[in-house]
Amino acid sequence: MNSILNRKVLVLNQSYEPLMVINAKRAIVLIIKEKVKMLEKYSENIRSVQNSFDLPSVIRLNFYVHLKYKDIVLNRRNILKRDDYRCQYCAKQATPLTIDHIVPKNKGGKDSWENLVAACSKCNTRKGDTLLKHMDMKLLKKPRKPSKLFQLQTYVNKKQDNWKQYLFMEG
Repeated sequence: MNSILNRKVLVLNQSYEPLMVINAKRAIVLIIKEKVKMLEKYSENIRSVQNSFDLPSVIRLNFYVHLKYKDIVLNRRNILKRDDYRCQYCAKQATPLTIDHIVPKNKGGKDSWENLVAACSKCNTRKGDTLLKHMDMKLLKKPRKPSKLFQLQTYVNKKQDNWKQYLFMEG
């Protein structure tokens, strides 16, 4: 029962803007207090002695909330997640992956979302401290800072397929 209450629930603002992910226990409390409306549900139910509740999957606030978003932290895990755990030079999902500076630090490169990419050891060693324009290596895609929406999209799995329409992942 405890694992069901920890199931992820997508929270939407009144305007259907994705806000955050909470656990099902907190979502059920918000439904009971009539602070949210359930839009999607899982197939399971929660039963108490007197009541049965649908297990929410997506809920929408009954009022609009202005939230100031925190920046996504620049760290190894988030860079690997952004790059889909693939080397950005050869596209292999090799392990272990390293983090490469596109413009090397000794040539003025900074630690930033736009200058750091996931790279396999072989490609990282081959590139070394050389600039890409002096080599025959190319990036799969231009690196950029991920959005808040990207962070929410990483929660989606087979159980959360019904979230895709709210996170702009269909089509």
